[in-house]
Amino acid sequence: MKTWKLVSGILSIVFFVIITFQSCAAGIVEAIEDTGGISGSTGILCGFLILAGGIVSVATRKSSGKGGNIAIIILFGLSAIIGLTLRGIYEDLVVWSIWCVVNVVVAIIFMLKNKGNNKAV
Repeated sequence: MKTWKLVSGILSIVFFVIITFQSCAAGIVEAIEDTGGISGSTGILCGFLILAGGIVSVATRKSSGKGGNIAIIILFGLSAIIGLTLRGIYEDLVVWSIWCVVNVVVAIIFMLKNKGNNKAV
């Protein structure tokens, strides 16, 4: 779990940079075409949620409690829902949303797997 949290956290932080640039480009295209879409703003919001999820993932990689996994599930889950429902012309947001779903599923698996391993001190 430590390795997965570190790798997914670092990748999420790197993906944030890519998502931000793509979202800015999508926002510019929407402004030029005057479509009134929100894909660029949606991408930036999802990017910041992915960044927050990545930071939480790296910060909680050594913890044995459920709090870090719950935070990861909420942040990545919210980003996936927003990205899949409000993508508009920004079709790459589906890819980033799938990355979020993968992180949510892995966090749920590890949280359920370690359910009996948490002992009160």
